[in-house]
Amino acid sequence: MNRMRMFLIAMSGLFLTIGMITVFLFQTQLKEKEADIPAFYQDVVEIENPASFRALVNKNYRLPADYEPSDLVLLDVPLYNKDKNNEANYLRKEAAHALKNLFEAAYNEKGYELIARSGYRSYDTQVMLYDRYVKEDGVEAADTYSARPGHSEHQTGLTIDITSDSVHGGLTETFGETDEGKWVSENAHRFGFIIRYPEDRVDETGYQYEPWHLRYVGTEAATSIYNDQLILEDYVLHVMKQMSVLWD
Repeated sequence: MNRMRMFLIAMSGLFLTIGMITVFLFQTQLKEKEADIPAFYQDVVEIENPASFRALVNKNYRLPADYEPSDLVLLDVPLYNKDKNNEANYLRKEAAHALKNLFEAAYNEKGYELIARSGYRSYDTQVMLYDRYVKEDGVEAADTYSARPGHSEHQTGLTIDITSDSVHGGLTETFGETDEGKWVSENAHRFGFIIRYPEDRVDETGYQYEPWHLRYVGTEAATSIYNDQLILEDYVLHVMKQMSVLWD
């Protein structure tokens, strides 16, 4: 009996130790994860290869003010504003072709009609927009939904805001609850796009949930990001770094 009691006491101590180690490791990993998240708009880095399809543009990585893609083309999809002089109706050639394929698949497979609302946006346009939002809502609020000049993905020519008649052509979180929005979320990666600002990663992206905001990164990267439930920061700063192709 004494041996059994000693054995049980020893096992209890072992389980307690394992439990304490597990908690310690979890807390350590959590702190390391938090430490990986830089303070927004601090220690900002200007990216060296803004033309990369996987260029990371966020609140800590910015584009050169004079960067403008050299291969912008007019989108051949349903447009919210059909004016050819509207810069928002343009994307880089490969992204524009991929978007057309995505829109056609949505219609052919499900009968969903998508609308392209806002694509390329120049640095100067972002200056105007951001300043307007700051005047209306203040800096803190504006930073949750609008990028500061040089920090907007739209300047890459690889980003498009899409919508549908089911949300009256608006850019709203409700789009993510529509049949069209759900289909886009589940299928965009097939065409090289990702939902750039998902609902459960707001603290890391620094932006509110935007189910309408698609970023072209190519099918390989998009599929990896979708399957592993990553954000672009994860992919560029961790996956690509491990493959030694940080800025391809």
